[in-house]
Amino acid sequence: MRTRGGSSTETPSSHRMSSAQSLEDKLKALQSHFTWELQPRRPNFKCELNILQDIGSDEGNVWLGHVYNLQGFIQYQLGSSEDALNLFNRAAETFQRQKNADEGPWLMVNFGNLAWLHHHLGEDEKSEDYLSKVDGLMRKYPPGLERHPEVLAEKAWTLMMFDKEKKQQAAELFQRAIRMQPDTVEWQSSCAILSAESFTKCQSILEPEVFERLRSAKERDPGNLYVAALYLEAKATNGEQIQDEARELARKVLERPPSSYNGIRPLLRMYRNKISKDEAVEIAEKALEKHPDSRYFKKSAAICHKKRIRNQDRQEPKPPRSVINRAISLWEEMIADYDDSSFKQQITLADLYEEVDKEKAHQIYKELLLREDLDPEEKQRLYNSYAKHLFFVRNDSRKSIEYHMRAAEIQVESPHRQHSITELEKTVRNNRNPELFEEITKLLTSLTIQPQNQ
Repeated sequence: MRTRGGSSTETPSSHRMSSAQSLEDKLKALQSHFTWELQPRRPNFKCELNILQDIGSDEGNVWLGHVYNLQGFIQYQLGSSEDALNLFNRAAETFQRQKNADEGPWLMVNFGNLAWLHHHLGEDEKSEDYLSKVDGLMRKYPPGLERHPEVLAEKAWTLMMFDKEKKQQAAELFQRAIRMQPDTVEWQSSCAILSAESFTKCQSILEPEVFERLRSAKERDPGNLYVAALYLEAKATNGEQIQDEARELARKVLERPPSSYNGIRPLLRMYRNKISKDEAVEIAEKALEKHPDSRYFKKSAAICHKKRIRNQDRQEPKPPRSVINRAISLWEEMIADYDDSSFKQQITLADLYEEVDKEKAHQIYKELLLREDLDPEEKQRLYNSYAKHLFFVRNDSRKSIEYHMRAAEIQVESPHRQHSITELEKTVRNNRNPELFEEITKLLTSLTIQPQNQ
């Protein structure tokens, strides 16, 4: 609006809009979980929350404040602003207690989260208060050319936990933080874990640089049993004998409180792959015996039993029915504890039931086939698994081929699709199913795969 003298005036509503836009711009400039464009690495935010809850709340965990910050962000995404606020406040209290100080640059992300949350709640005055607190920290602790190393490290840890597509970025952020503050042991350990896990999971020999980083982290951080387990796993992959060290490490891990951070996950993986699946089961059961209410230890034991049963050597005798029943019981309890009815868990349950109750296994598959919430990749995996079930358990080769065709038709590249295509090619090549020969050939041709009929 213009006055007679030509000067412009703002209406109250336009002033409010301008003020709100100014606040939004300030919020977008913050380093915060709300500005990091986080994408969950698992199917949904609830799964991520379960992962964080399994870390536990042991005060000895130097990442506990970061855990609460990320949990608060996830609770907001799940629609629970009250829980988010409580967790952000708990994060601040944890940082202050662990740092033994009321303020520091390690609170910047937390204050940024609180500024965003109060803005989303329509409490812009409180949001402005937290923006002022961030400004105060910036003045008191100027970052120089880089962001504060504490901010870099929190973002690195968050990406490592939350976003599988950004692990390289997480590693780079850790390295930048370490260059600025080289004596922070937990950053070095987390960077080593991030570098090593992709190698140890696929059981490939670590590059010398990565192996050295892991060895150095173990020496700097002797109380970190997660790093110790990864280091032993790397040594075993490199051909070294580690049985005695592994048993001593298992003893130490069993003395720790239940947590996905206490080293039990890489320890059990190492036992399954490098020493003995039976010993892995024994360790997992001992952990569960000491902490029967720990859902994470229950999950660990369920996985060990499943791996022992489903990945056994063909020359080994089939495990006793009691062992298989124990695996099924643990798997069902785990699904209930995590409220996880995901198709992957249900497929595993069906696989276990195939060993003792084929009809129950078939019923699980029939229920899965009725679900309407599966994405194309999940449907593809389900069709491929059901095709194998039909062939090996139900002796229904015709219907098995039909489901392999359904899996192959879904345009998502995966091992499951490739397996189904391979089975279809075998069927054509060996002329195993004349009734479907023409239909299979037509499908393979449409997929630009040249069928080879002999």
